[in-house]
Amino acid sequence: MKIVLKLFASLTDYLPDSAKYTNFVALELAAGVTVAQVIEQQGLPEKWVHLVLVNGHYVAPTERSGRVLQDQDVLAIWPPIAGG
Repeated sequence: MKIVLKLFASLTDYLPDSAKYTNFVALELAAGVTVAQVIEQQGLPEKWVHLVLVNGHYVAPTERSGRVLQDQDVLAIWPPIAGG
């Protein structure tokens, strides 16, 4: 199955160089892969994975290991953002 992974802010450092300006990459995954598995496979530090959306819907940290991705899903991840 194919999904789109979008990473924002400092997490774009974990994208391939060719995707750093578009902030997304298409991934080919096995069926049954969860959000947590994609986060781990991409080497994203858990402390930097803050806001997670699948197709625009929030996925709480406690739901990520059980949330199975489907073909054509868009997984978007933001780090914690500080501001003033």
